[in-house]
Amino acid sequence: MPNVREAHIEDINRIADYWLLSDRQHLHDMGVDISKIPSRSEFRAMLTNQMSLPIEERNAYCLIWEIDGVPCGHSNTNPTKFGDEAFFHAHIWDANHRRSGHGLTLLDESIKTFFEKLKLKKLIGEPYALNPAPNRLLEKLGFTFIKKYRTIPGSILFEQEVNRYEMLSETFYKNK
Repeated sequence: MPNVREAHIEDINRIADYWLLSDRQHLHDMGVDISKIPSRSEFRAMLTNQMSLPIEERNAYCLIWEIDGVPCGHSNTNPTKFGDEAFFHAHIWDANHRRSGHGLTLLDESIKTFFEKLKLKKLIGEPYALNPAPNRLLEKLGFTFIKKYRTIPGSILFEQEVNRYEMLSETFYKNK
C-alpha cells in the first residue's frame, strides 16, 4: 500500500544514494548535470540543516514515499516560500516501482501535504520538457500548463527546456 510521510534524518542516506548511485542515463533523462551533484557529506549537511529549521523557515521540505512500508522515493519542495508558493520535485528511487501507477497516488498525497503543511497558495512543477512521464503525471493530476521555456531549473540541472505547470490550492481542493 502506498504511503507518504515526512522525511527524517535516517532517510538522508537513501536520498543521497538516489542521486549518487542512480543510472547516469536515468539522471540525464531528468535533466541532471552529473558534475553538479553534491557529495554525500554535502547532501547530509544540506538536508540536516533544512530538517532542523522550523517549517516556516525552510527552503526545502521533503516527504518520503513508501510502498508496503518500504521507502521507494521522495518528493520535495525547493525553493519554498512558506504561506505562498513552492516548486516541487518527485522521484521514485527503485526502477521497479516506476510506471507502476503508484506515482499518481503518492504525488497526489504529497501535493495535499505540501498545501496543508506549508500553507501554500500555489504549487509549481517544472519537469524537463523531453521527459514525458512527469509531464503526463502533472496533467493527470489537474495541473495547468503555463508555458514552455529554457532555463537552468535547479542547482544540479543543465540548461534545458521545461514545461511549467501550476496548481492553486483552491483548485486542488475543489477537485477533491
